[in-house]
Amino acid sequence: MKNGYNTLSEAIEDLQKEGFTVNFDLVEDGVHSKDLKKQWKAGEIEVVKFYRFEGMSSAGDNTILYVLECKTGEKGLLVNAYGADEYISPEMIEKLKMN
Repeated sequence: MKNGYNTLSEAIEDLQKEGFTVNFDLVEDGVHSKDLKKQWKAGEIEVVKFYRFEGMSSAGDNTILYVLECKTGEKGLLVNAYGADEYISPEMIEKLKMN
């Protein structure tokens, strides 16, 4: 796993090759995988690493790529726009804090 990538697509491609193949979606109290039809609560996931990507054209293009591992063994990626966390639980906000 690299410390940084030039583009979001480059990061996703590389991390998928490393086994982070589940596509996670953010839900109120955790993450969900449409493909696996499964959901995990904030306490069941670990943020392994995150990458920040800033768009050249507008602030609305800013995204964060989270590299996640679930306690049940699944590994994957969550792509989230900056500031798009107003509908998620405080536990999930705390989990995704970038310290």
